[in-house]
Amino acid sequence: MSKEKSSLREKIESWVWTILIILLLRAFVVQAYVIPTGSMEDTLLPGDFLLVTKFDYGLEIPYTGIKPITWGTPHRGDIVVFRYPFDGRDFIKRIVALPGDTVKIRNKVVYINGKPLKEPYAVFKDSTVYPLPPDVDTSLETMQRLWLSHKFMMGMNFIRDNFGPVVVPPEHVFVMGDNRDFSYDSRFWGPLPVKDLKGRPLIIYFSWDSGGPPWKIWERIRWKRLFNFTRYW
Repeated sequence: MSKEKSSLREKIESWVWTILIILLLRAFVVQAYVIPTGSMEDTLLPGDFLLVTKFDYGLEIPYTGIKPITWGTPHRGDIVVFRYPFDGRDFIKRIVALPGDTVKIRNKVVYINGKPLKEPYAVFKDSTVYPLPPDVDTSLETMQRLWLSHKFMMGMNFIRDNFGPVVVPPEHVFVMGDNRDFSYDSRFWGPLPVKDLKGRPLIIYFSWDSGGPPWKIWERIRWKRLFNFTRYW
């Protein structure tokens, strides 16, 4: 074999191995994720580019949603990327309640097992508080039934600010966006199966302000957010 052919073969093999390693890393170790909306403001901003570790809660067979091996325990306060149960898109929210927890919200204050939750990360950008209608049955049994049957997905405004009480089912968690007034989360669509957790954000490796002047590229980069490790938030 000529030296030219040998060199070409080595280059091809090198590229094949490189692509294979990248695909394996993408499938089992880390994936890139871009924040699309403001539901996690001011913790995460639209245009934040994240690296998400995929091994926090188990090993998933790529593109199947099947986890033959699970490990790791979700904790209250974890920011998580998950598969939205109704269409498979990737969402990002914060875990605020765990299996067996009783969740209640009154006038935007979250109560877990009867105690107000300390949430320095939560922000409220709408001063309006939607009250509970006087004819709403707020018993645990009624609220639990309506919540688990996804009745709150129909756009009941008061659910945003006055919710529950409900009990988080086994093998599920309750997630909310940090931007409480503009987040579509477990208040509306229900509990999140633990099996749908994909991982946790590790680092913001880039951040881009899409609302800035298009000709001022340098100013649209959020330099202070680059290489922020989200695990310490």
